[in-house]
Amino acid sequence: MTAVASCAKTGQQGQPPRLRADALRNRERIIAAARETMVEFGAEVSLDEIARRAGVGNATLYRHFPDRLELIHHVTLSVMSRTADAAESALAEESDAFQALRRFVHAAVEERIGALCPLLSDGIDRDHPDLLAARERLEAAVEAVMGAARDSGQLRTDIAVGDLMVAITQLTRPLPGSACTDFEKFVHRHLQLFLDGLQAPARSELPGSAATLEDLRRRS
Repeated sequence: MTAVASCAKTGQQGQPPRLRADALRNRERIIAAARETMVEFGAEVSLDEIARRAGVGNATLYRHFPDRLELIHHVTLSVMSRTADAAESALAEESDAFQALRRFVHAAVEERIGALCPLLSDGIDRDHPDLLAARERLEAAVEAVMGAARDSGQLRTDIAVGDLMVAITQLTRPLPGSACTDFEKFVHRHLQLFLDGLQAPARSELPGSAATLEDLRRRS
């Protein structure tokens, strides 16, 4: 096979071949099912259960994701990408800057970031180039939404992106104990109370300083 033919087969030299449409759909179903079951049961959920929930065979799952860490890596990328999409769409489509912030925050909690935080634990390469790029895009998107709300005079000036992400994370972190299984139905209600507290003019002085994402990374 010539070099030209080889490149045509792989798309670009050194790049993996592009997935067929049906294979891509299977891959997306697996990632979605993994996200759903990991929120529900934790990161150690059976891969058999993920395959069953995705409607694919075990062999199909392992063909796309040879081990659990590889699957967790792609679930994390998916959540970060979807959250960034929500921020960018809200900013582009809402004429009112604070309404864009409200829309983004309510969409972000649906990703259950708090429940998925434990995925970024032992064995996950937090400095993987794909994760770094996804994180930079997400941070920029959230900064843009908050910056627009702040520039409009509607967002108090003594908070930063870290403050917002702490609230989203805490409100989507599963509580221990079976008595808390219906906690999710209160999330948007309490989120609205939190958002009301972000509006300018500020009604109180916050203790400490605004939390940046770099602060959160240093303390984690």
